[in-house]
Amino acid sequence: MASETPIDVVRRFCTDIESMDLDRIGNFFTDDAVYHNIPVDPVVGVDAIKSTLGGFTAGVEKLEFRVHHIVADGPVVLTERTDVFVLPNVTIELPVMGTFEVRDGKIAAWRDYFDLNQFMSQLSS
Repeated sequence: MASETPIDVVRRFCTDIESMDLDRIGNFFTDDAVYHNIPVDPVVGVDAIKSTLGGFTAGVEKLEFRVHHIVADGPVVLTERTDVFVLPNVTIELPVMGTFEVRDGKIAAWRDYFDLNQFMSQLSS
């Protein structure tokens, strides 16, 4: 949607990612998009992003991005979120800070900052 602002694109993405439909999610990204889920190595391109997200959501029954705060400065959008992963035997709630760079109505870069140990400790609970 070309008339959307960068913050609109990211809000819609944070809602639509809950579908876990990788093709639908892939449509949010430019062909050369970079996804850096820090501290994991970055990946480049829609197919690599879809593959990475597929790996992260394997076994997940429900995914929710609870956006607490969102702000934009031009094409850069920052989110403070709690990402919730519902698995068969545990629910993981992970605080995340996300940075999105939007170009021509699509996400060109996405960086998430979180504590991997916090995720792993909840996974093993």
